[in-house]
Parts: sequence; C-alpha cells; structure tokens
Amino acid sequence: MSNPLADGFSMPAEWVPHERCWMAWPSRSETWGEHLDGARDVVAEIANTIARFEPVTIVTKPKNVAEVSLLTANGVAQVSLTHDDCWIRDYGPTFLMNKAKGVAGVTWRWNAWGFRYEDHERDAKVAGEILKHLEMKAYSHNLVLEGGGIDVDGEGTVIASEATLLNTNRNPDMTREQVEEVLIEYLGVQQVIWLGEGLQDDQTGGQIGNVARFVRPGTVLALSCADPADPNHKILTDNIQRLKAARNAKGQTLDVVEVEQPRPLFDPEGKRLALSYVNLYMPNDGIVMPAFDDGANDRKAFDVMTRLFPKREVVQIPALELAYGGGGIHAFTLPQPVGTIVKP
Repeated sequence: MSNPLADGFSMPAEWVPHERCWMAWPSRSETWGEHLDGARDVVAEIANTIARFEPVTIVTKPKNVAEVSLLTANGVAQVSLTHDDCWIRDYGPTFLMNKAKGVAGVTWRWNAWGFRYEDHERDAKVAGEILKHLEMKAYSHNLVLEGGGIDVDGEGTVIASEATLLNTNRNPDMTREQVEEVLIEYLGVQQVIWLGEGLQDDQTGGQIGNVARFVRPGTVLALSCADPADPNHKILTDNIQRLKAARNAKGQTLDVVEVEQPRPLFDPEGKRLALSYVNLYMPNDGIVMPAFDDGANDRKAFDVMTRLFPKREVVQIPALELAYGGGGIHAFTLPQPVGTIVKP
C-alpha cells in the first residue's frame, strides 16, 4: 500500500517558506467560558501579526464570518467550515513535501486530546475538508496524532511525545514500535526521539509543543525550570536530559538551548495553566511568541529568541487568555509550505 515515505514525501521543518498559515476561530463556549471573547481578541491579534509576514486563512463558522472580518486585517482570509474549536495544529492536516517541492497532506484521527470533550466530530473532519478545498493529494492513517505532539527538523528527525502518542486514551492498541513505524512511513523520518511527561495540568495531556521545539537542524529550544520544588522541574529536567543524550538522523548530538518557564499561574479551579515560551510560531522572516504578564521572564525569553533568530523579527504577543482553553500560539497555527500542490 502506498504511503508518503514510499512516494518520496516527508514533513518539512516549520522554518521552510510558507504559502500561508491556517488558523481556526475559537468557538466552544464550554471550553472557554468567560474567556471566549478574550481568546478571540488574542487570536485576531496573532492572525494580524502573522499576516505581516505571510498570508493567513482562518477556518470560520458561517455565523462568525462578519465578526472575524471586523477583527482581522488585510492578508487574513476565511474559509467557512463547520468545526468545534480552534486547535488546528492538532486536528488539521500534516503537510508534506517531496524533492520536487510538491506538497501533499496527511489526515489523522482526532479524539479531542483523549476525549477531553465528547463533541469533536466536526473538528475531526476539518483536515480532510482543507485538503479537499486545496485539491491536494491526501494520505490518511488511523493513528491519533496531534500536530502539537511532534516536531521535526526536516532532515529525518522527529521529537515525539510519549505522554500523548503512547497514551491509552489515544492509541491503546499500539506499541511504541508500531507508532514509530507509522511516524517513519507517514512523516518520512528515520530517527524518533521520545520525550516523557508534559507540563503539570497540561490539558492536552503533555504535548511536545510546550516543552521542546527544533529551531534549526541540530538545535532544540527546550523549556526549563530552575526551582526544584516546582513539579515541572523533574519533568522538564528529564526531557532536557533525554534531548542531550539523543542523536539526530545524521548521528549527531543536539545543541539544547534552555529557556526558563514563566511563573506559575492557576485557573479559578486551582489547576495550573500550561504556559510555555516554546509554544511559538515561525512565519516567514518572523517569530511570533507569547508573553504571560511576567515581566522578567517574558523579557528573558524574548532575549533568548532574538539571539536564536537574529535574521527574523521577533514579535511578542500577550497570550495568557489562550492558556485558559488549554493551548497556545503553536496550537492555533498550521503552516502550509510553499510548493506545487500535488493533485489527488
């Protein structure tokens, strides 16, 4: 049976040139509660900021088209599709490229972060609808794989989350070896680096997007925690140690750049918000990263990004509202690489 690897496709790194950024409009009042309007304002700001660097298309319910139009600027288009909420990185397609710069996509199974909420059937159809809208070749696999649960360097290496991909609430009937085989065949990688737990009380169950991201081949940006009494200290230290012990597809060790987490903040129920500076987006010639009303750590993180990306404009956006719904800038953004669309 045909698969992306056999057909010469692989998942590109986020820093390759983008045709556009896909986003989706926050919709579930059950998820957002009193933070829905605030989340929408932040998402609009993110879209308008990204649109300075590359085109943006927002998946919007028909009833929200006018509102989105009022809040967004030139360079932000809309596609009207029914959906449940905004986590397009996780339920959207994984875009692939071949050596001829042909672009195709993969759809995966979506179960709302391990059935965090039941009504997710409309989100589960969005990936296929986007590829149909683009008239793009589509591969499909029944693995529950969320875009926030992996990160690639575009040169054969993927960082993957044990906490999500190997969780019984995602893929209960698959072994680590079986999941690795799917990652190799459908992402076109040769080396899988597994990280362990995610942040305390992370509503996604522990995604890579909050703990470690490739910023260029051989270099990983990793969230760290200096306070040994903080529950995240053990989690993040373990993941950093795994990264430092790992080798990429070329057999090389990784350069691990650490960035200190923001101060702990909690929701009204006492659950910790999953806040991370690595939860960012890399538009063409830019970096869109979060701030969390934490002056000292926000500035330190901004300085880390400007050193890591000296040729890109770094823009920091107050993103605390997004954390109340369980996500961040990375979860709201999905890059479509520049290339020729491969027809079905």
